[in-house]
Amino acid sequence: MAGLGARADRKGLTGVRDAAITGAMLNTITHGTPTDHPPLLIAHGLYGSGRNWGVIAKRLSDERQVIAVDMRNHGTSPQSDNHSYHDLAGDLAEVIDAQGGRMDVLGHSMGGKAAMVLALLHPEAVNRLVVADIAPVPYQHSQAQYITAMRSVDLSQVTRRSDAQAQLAEAGVDAMLQSFFTQSLDIEGQRWRLNLDALEREMAHIVGFPEVSGAWAGPALFLTGANSDYVIPAYRDRIKALFPKARFAKIPGAGHWLHAEKPREFEAAVRAFLNS
Repeated sequence: MAGLGARADRKGLTGVRDAAITGAMLNTITHGTPTDHPPLLIAHGLYGSGRNWGVIAKRLSDERQVIAVDMRNHGTSPQSDNHSYHDLAGDLAEVIDAQGGRMDVLGHSMGGKAAMVLALLHPEAVNRLVVADIAPVPYQHSQAQYITAMRSVDLSQVTRRSDAQAQLAEAGVDAMLQSFFTQSLDIEGQRWRLNLDALEREMAHIVGFPEVSGAWAGPALFLTGANSDYVIPAYRDRIKALFPKARFAKIPGAGHWLHAEKPREFEAAVRAFLNS
């Protein structure tokens, strides 16, 4: 699957942001209060929300303030027709600027790509970078099948999350993802808190990665699940070219959803890196 196509240099990506979302900042969930440590910004993955990170964010907030966002077209953040990584990075930069101008940043999957682009295009905004189970490369898979599954749910027949989960099971979605997806379900409003149309239309951008020039020289941790194939050894040269101080670590027994499968091990690895 192709990335953004046209070359995206620093000038091009730091220009005027999407007019449909400019002026409306991402929804944020704040855990803890400011401390002597830099605050931590968490950017979730595709089909997720800041709520998904509640337990880990709360635990990490014993040492630093943690702010989890709903990315655009997710949760209660503004919706837009555009979902490119320069737009997502611009959204994160706006949140960081509102919080004082510099933060540690943790991103998983789609959020990890947005965090990488943020560091490359807004280097002054990022103190330390944690990228969870994703690489700065285009992938060949698509996640559009889950949009089809969510659209297949008859929301008029849903009075509790288990009703939607049962329908997702009939559509072939495994149990863990059923629970994950239905966290973005507004049962009372009978709607998904996801802009499914925009996410489907922008899927090539989401699984891709924009061409960017330069590198970010700050400390970066690429934390992966040992059972995942999202960050293979062949990608390390590309990672090192963009993030020359990158360090690599794996969590045994975890796959792509490493923070959900091994939350304590994930938390310990992130905490150790941020405090190093």
